[in-house]
Amino acid sequence: MSEIVVLSCTNRLDSNTLKVSKIYQKILSDLNMEAPILDFCKLPETIAFSETFGARSESYSSLIERFISSSQRFIFVLPEYNGSFPGILKVFLDSVPPREWQNKRACLVGVAEGRAGNLRGMEHLTGILHYLKVHVYHDKLPLSGISKMFLNGEQFMEPQQSASKSQIEGFLKF
Repeated sequence: MSEIVVLSCTNRLDSNTLKVSKIYQKILSDLNMEAPILDFCKLPETIAFSETFGARSESYSSLIERFISSSQRFIFVLPEYNGSFPGILKVFLDSVPPREWQNKRACLVGVAEGRAGNLRGMEHLTGILHYLKVHVYHDKLPLSGISKMFLNGEQFMEPQQSASKSQIEGFLKF
């Protein structure tokens, strides 16, 4: 059982979203927290059809158990797609029974090349998570101009590294 799961919410290969997810995982590790990453590139290709409507495979049921059912906190790292978040995230949310989300906690990180850092997508997701009875942490962090923020593969340049660590520390107290 992991207390926190980092969700890399795109199925685009070699994405900045996965890079950000790994940085968040590293910050959590430095705080002595185990936090596996659920990389949406690893979701089954059948998710939109067979996994969503009750005919879940055993492997997909195991994935939901490992990453969602047994966890209490989630960090959603979501890129901006067409002014919101990727469709794969909505399909994923729809494929998990709503009771699995109730009374859990979420932290949101927006990722975009543009200047708004996916603020709109984080607000769209907040509405959905509230519907699912998830408590959403107030400090939503928009990462704008994302490709220019990386110092190396394991951290951001300052002040972004400090802002991300501060967000995580606040979320752990939430």
